[in-house]
Amino acid sequence: MEPKQDNLIDISQFLPHRTPMLMADYILELTPEKVVTSFEIKAGNIFVRNGFFSESGLIEHSAQTSSSILGQNFFANPDSDTKVIGFITNIKKIEIFELPAVGKKIISKASLISKYENICQIFCETFLDEKLLIRTEISLFIQEVN
Repeated sequence: MEPKQDNLIDISQFLPHRTPMLMADYILELTPEKVVTSFEIKAGNIFVRNGFFSESGLIEHSAQTSSSILGQNFFANPDSDTKVIGFITNIKKIEIFELPAVGKKIISKASLISKYENICQIFCETFLDEKLLIRTEISLFIQEVN
């Protein structure tokens, strides 16, 4: 499922998040309406509890994956000094089915439901291999700041 290594996009080019709050590694596919990301769960991650990526971590990962759809509008030029503020405005639905263990790589697929200016509603599912871990429907707000 994952493309060749040279096709990967560092997700930090599309998000303001940095370590230790960056909860996605690479963008595997990106269009104006959808995104697919990957994330390897590491032992030192702030959301790891008892060897598993916590519910809070899965939600944050889902939000970051989702926001990269809107983030691409602000971070089109990775060399620019663009600064943005963004946050979850609404969580319509969260279903958590299982927590991934440390050392596992998760894949998330998000698609745009609706967008109005800097606010968007996005549906996202995260998988470990073929197993569904979490399903979310969230609204996000992102705005450039001076």
